[in-house]
Amino acid sequence: MTKADMGLIGLAVMGENLVLNMERNGFTVAVHNRTVGKVDRFVNGRGKGKKIIGAKSIEELVDVLEKPRKIMLMVKAGTPVDSIIEQLLPHLDKGDIVIDGGNSHFPDTIRRTKYLEEKGMRFIGAGVSGGEEGALNGPSIMPGGSEAAWPAVKPIFQAIAAKMEDGTPCCDWVGSDGAGHFVKMVHNGIEYGDMQMICEAYQMMRSLLAMSHDEMSAVFAEWNQGELDSYLIEITRDILKTKDEDGGPLVEKILDTAGQKGTGKWTAVAALDQGVPLTLIGEAVFARCLSAMKDERVEASRIISGPEPAFNGDKKALLEDLRKALLASKIVSYAQGYVLLEAAAAEYGWNLDYGGIALMWRGGCIIRSIFLGKIKEAFDADPALSNLLLAPYFKDKIADAQSSWRRIVAAAAENGVWMPAISAALTYFDGYRSERLPANLLQAQRDYFGAHTYERVDKPRGEFFHTNWTGHGGDTASTTYNA
Repeated sequence: MTKADMGLIGLAVMGENLVLNMERNGFTVAVHNRTVGKVDRFVNGRGKGKKIIGAKSIEELVDVLEKPRKIMLMVKAGTPVDSIIEQLLPHLDKGDIVIDGGNSHFPDTIRRTKYLEEKGMRFIGAGVSGGEEGALNGPSIMPGGSEAAWPAVKPIFQAIAAKMEDGTPCCDWVGSDGAGHFVKMVHNGIEYGDMQMICEAYQMMRSLLAMSHDEMSAVFAEWNQGELDSYLIEITRDILKTKDEDGGPLVEKILDTAGQKGTGKWTAVAALDQGVPLTLIGEAVFARCLSAMKDERVEASRIISGPEPAFNGDKKALLEDLRKALLASKIVSYAQGYVLLEAAAAEYGWNLDYGGIALMWRGGCIIRSIFLGKIKEAFDADPALSNLLLAPYFKDKIADAQSSWRRIVAAAAENGVWMPAISAALTYFDGYRSERLPANLLQAQRDYFGAHTYERVDKPRGEFFHTNWTGHGGDTASTTYNA
């Protein structure tokens, strides 16, 4: 009886395409789905004549796998993953490997890794990015969990992953327990930011410059030939030139209310937990929340008003300013994301290869761009780099873009064009480069109303003081703490 190299449970879009990718790369794959009819349809449809074995039950799936068994779950995050793990456990042996390839929350992956290792099995939480096309032709894969499991799955994952120009796979071991899913979560947060900033550039072209969709598509096509070369710029070019059946731009027929699956929110919450100012990605998440308030916004538009956008200047110059503002803001987005990665690595004991992560994102994934090679170079030059804004390449790019960036944010504000993410990026930059912020007044306020104490510039760090501001408060101070 033929044995399968890999089992996969969950034949939705990503699952089906990953199976076809594995089979095309020489692996025999056994498949199972909770709705068994999907197994038959897939094996006799897209999988017909291929090295794909349909399994009608969990037991049947486990039985046809080579040992150590490798079973990949491509199901909805949360309870469904735990449920399938419990169904699998009675049929697995020590050393068998369960792989969660969905968008699971990293604390769940930490818990599951510990749980399976205690039972003598191994667990991998693998972030998979690239959507339907990537899953079929080569995704970016970010595996973490039980490191002892990596040699068994490495040949499969690196075979199916996207490849760099030199053949390097966009997949390598990330770190222990939840590291892989954390890196994928931050990837998705950066994706939220990139998408929002591109939408803001589109909004500026549409509302302030009154450009046609073909004109906007041509601008994005031009941008995609230079420093902004990326998958998201590329698909924006294509979206803007796509026509509906009536010949008009299809994008204008799409309701302006955005969905989200939670990974952006998880990234923002993780940043709050770590005390990392992930302002741009946070604004991108809140932007989707605001877009979802469609009915309320329509009503508000009838009651409150702002300036009518009006532009009489040099259109070509503004578009170049917009390109530079987008580039500068993108640098800030990645800088913030990498600071969060560094904070989490310290918190959870992960030994992350920051340059290697940039390489994993260089191909196959949604945020793939030429830009990522520069991040790899920055961390190769300085593995202890605390912020990408300090790396020579990025410092120079920001310096070159700074005037344009400020003109764009000012023009948006003056004309009432909504620009939360690009504005947040500039605000972060101005805060990060400031030797002195007004937090001294904030600490005085906290000490005034809550006796929370403060440090002094003329005393050593770590020494705290309290002032009886009103003359009625006494000398008792609150304990110091950091939320």
